[in-house]
Amino acid sequence: MSHQHFILHKPYGYLSQFIYELKRKKKLLGELYPFPEGTMAIGRLDEDSEGLLLLTTDGKMSEYVRSKKVEKEYYVQVDGQITQEAIDELKKGVKIGFNGKKYLTKPCEARLLDEIPDFGPRGKKIRDERHGPTSWASITISEGKFRQVRKMTSAVGFPTLRLVRVRVGNVYLNHLKAGEVIEVENFNIK
Repeated sequence: MSHQHFILHKPYGYLSQFIYELKRKKKLLGELYPFPEGTMAIGRLDEDSEGLLLLTTDGKMSEYVRSKKVEKEYYVQVDGQITQEAIDELKKGVKIGFNGKKYLTKPCEARLLDEIPDFGPRGKKIRDERHGPTSWASITISEGKFRQVRKMTSAVGFPTLRLVRVRVGNVYLNHLKAGEVIEVENFNIK
């Protein structure tokens, strides 16, 4: 059986799923593209997050990409001018809440971004500069606890305002626009 693979720029406000059982109306991935039956999102981005989401009909591929062997890189807009000290803390690992306990994140890659990334406007406006400065950082992790990157930036005193996944392994978001989907022959993820 041949599998199908997709790269999606998940827009703000969509759930990373195809079915939602609760009563509140939610935007789902199936509204963006006619994905074939059996397609699954590899990992998740929460409703407020954007960016690179890989989808496949291959369960083994999904399992591999979600493993700790594959890095995920995020560009994060934070409240305030993030300091080098905060970046250094993120690199070493910080304590976050997870399942009602404190969890020390694994060491990761983190750096300041010199330029503001051009993702276009978000679906819902973020507060503007009148409320104080913001800055951007890149955080690359190989684990994926619930809302981990948001909790990490908050732990070092710079809450996340916007979160965009830009890379999974060697697959990049590149210039896909929000809501854009491309089908690829195969994922050769390293």
